[in-house]
Amino acid sequence: MHETRVLIIDDHTLFRSGIKLLLERQAGFAVVGEAGNALDGVKRAKKLKPDVILLDLHMPDTSGLQVIALLREEAPLAQIIMLTVSEDAEDLLEALRAGARGYLLKNIETDFLLDAIARAAKAESVMSPVMANKLADAIRAPAKEIGHIDSGIERLTVREREVIIMLARGASNKEIARSLDLVESTVKIHVQGILRKLNLSSRVQAAVLAVERGLVSNQP
Repeated sequence: MHETRVLIIDDHTLFRSGIKLLLERQAGFAVVGEAGNALDGVKRAKKLKPDVILLDLHMPDTSGLQVIALLREEAPLAQIIMLTVSEDAEDLLEALRAGARGYLLKNIETDFLLDAIARAAKAESVMSPVMANKLADAIRAPAKEIGHIDSGIERLTVREREVIIMLARGASNKEIARSLDLVESTVKIHVQGILRKLNLSSRVQAAVLAVERGLVSNQP
C-alpha cells in the first residue's frame, strides 16, 4: 500500500507534534519530516521529496506565501496545502495563485484533514468550505453578461461550465460525477478540456478563474 509522504512546516512545535501524531496513527500516511521555519522547510522538502506539504501561512522568518514559490522550485512534485488560522480571502487567493493545491483552516475536523491530504496527493484541489464561500464573496467581479465573459470561457461547452462551477465549489471528481450523473473518467476528460481551452495548468486555477468571472455568482 502506497503511503502519502507528508512534510509539516509550522513554527508552532505543539501543533506540529499534534499533526504528526495524528497522521502516524492513520494507515496510508507517513510524516517524513517537519520544520519550524521556512528556510529549513524548503531544505527538507528538497531532500525528502514529500507528496504533500502542510504549510503555515504566518511564520516569524517569512510569509508562507513567499515560501510557496521556493517550494515549487525545490520540490515541484509536492502538493502544497496551506494550513492556517487566517480566514482572509485575499490570503487564500494569493496562495492559490502562487501554486498552493489547497487552503485549510486549522479548526477543521480530523476526518476532513485526512481526506484533504489524500485528495491533494492525487492532485485534487482542497479547501475549507467556509473559505470557498468567503473567496466567492470577496473577489467576485460584478455580474457580467454571457456575451462579455472572457473569450476563453466562451469556448467552454455547457457541460464544461457545469464542471468548472463545481470546481469553484471545491468538489472532487467523484462528487462532480455524482452530482451531474456522469462517470468519474468522463469528469476527468471534461476537466482536461477546461484546462486546455483556458490555457491553465491546474484545477485550482480553473476554480479561481470561475469565481473571478462571476460564473458562480448566481448559483445556489
